[in-house]
Amino acid sequence: MVKTTDAKMLPDNLSDGVDKNSYLGSLTLLTSLFFIWGFITCLNDILIPHLKSVFTLSYTQAMLVQFCFFIAYFVVSVPSGYLVEKINYKGGIIAGLLIAGIGCLLFYPAASQHSYPLFLGAFFVLASGITLLQVAANPYVTILGKPETASSRLTLTQAFNSLGTTIAPYFGTLLILSTAVKSAEEINLLNAEELSVYQAAQAAAVQNPYLLLAAVLFCVAIIFVMIKLPEIKSTEQTPVNAEEYSFDGGHDSAWGYKHLVLGAIGIFVYVGGEVCIGSFLINFLGEASIAGLTEQEAGKYVSFYWGGAMVGRFVGAAVMQKIKPGKALAFNALTAAALVLIAIMGSGSVAMWAILSVGLFNSILFPTIFSLAINGLGKHTGQGSGILCAAIVGGAILPVVQGIFADRIGIQAAFFIPVLGYCYIAFYGLNGHKFSAVK
Repeated sequence: MVKTTDAKMLPDNLSDGVDKNSYLGSLTLLTSLFFIWGFITCLNDILIPHLKSVFTLSYTQAMLVQFCFFIAYFVVSVPSGYLVEKINYKGGIIAGLLIAGIGCLLFYPAASQHSYPLFLGAFFVLASGITLLQVAANPYVTILGKPETASSRLTLTQAFNSLGTTIAPYFGTLLILSTAVKSAEEINLLNAEELSVYQAAQAAAVQNPYLLLAAVLFCVAIIFVMIKLPEIKSTEQTPVNAEEYSFDGGHDSAWGYKHLVLGAIGIFVYVGGEVCIGSFLINFLGEASIAGLTEQEAGKYVSFYWGGAMVGRFVGAAVMQKIKPGKALAFNALTAAALVLIAIMGSGSVAMWAILSVGLFNSILFPTIFSLAINGLGKHTGQGSGILCAAIVGGAILPVVQGIFADRIGIQAAFFIPVLGYCYIAFYGLNGHKFSAVK
């Protein structure tokens, strides 16, 4: 493969014949993927209270939704990293879309048979496809441009992910939570015909949105089959600001880089904390001491949480052109921790808007940690991306942990779990992200 002749136009890792407009066009197409998986992931926050009511689950049992969804990142991410290195980024994206589409189709029999275990299996398959999408798309965005602006570029694409998470709660509330869920006592009073009608209505509330999502995913997969994406060469890259760090050459594995390992922990606690907050929001806002909202009313307020992340990412994409990513990361993490503490100790509208405002400061955390962690990995970028995406398993583990505490000490006090994570992220932004090799 011949190197490009115009270094000002392209980064070194783009193949010959690719011009600036082509990779900008590719970034535009990739943005649609970030929107789609953001929309799908956020629907979990709407389904959890619905399934909790339908199956009369405890908080711990309801959090198995997030466990089965995010455990897929741990199981599938590292193999996906190796797969992407074999079939390239485009092949990984197409495969991820097809698997996610199949996962959406599985919601149909799960709802028809009124089976919670089948729902959990569908969540796992759906998340497996999204995991492969993330392993392929996140590093592709960071590599497809100047290394110095990787954090800004990934933050911008993640802003459209947040657009999906902002829209999803509103539409999910209208489609899924609009059908009132009866209590166990009320269901026992129904005759056979009434019970059949009720169960059919509950099933359709879930089936129709996910059938539509499956159709969208398959259509997007066809588009990516037909288009041509710039090829990325696997090359050794000198990390940004390498002179500031203890750079001592290449390694046999991505695990040889300390800043990647610490970044994986940062992804673990960030995603876990973000999912903890989103998963408990509807029930938290329903608490009499907070807002006393019904599920349908509270579901619409979830959009403020995710909408804040969207606004913050658009702003952050511009701000981080001038501010060092590490400093921005630490500031946002500490602010988020303070807001969650206010929600824990406060009540009424103060606690309500404090927890909703956390989304604004969550905004840049994932893309910034991700881009800092894979900085300078060179040929190990695919493996590094797989490791980081595996760390998204925090979204499976921490919500269950918070659910256990919520069942014992109350939903409000249990929010101390995200606070601990934000404190670690502040450390990573101040010191842990600095490029160095494991000794």
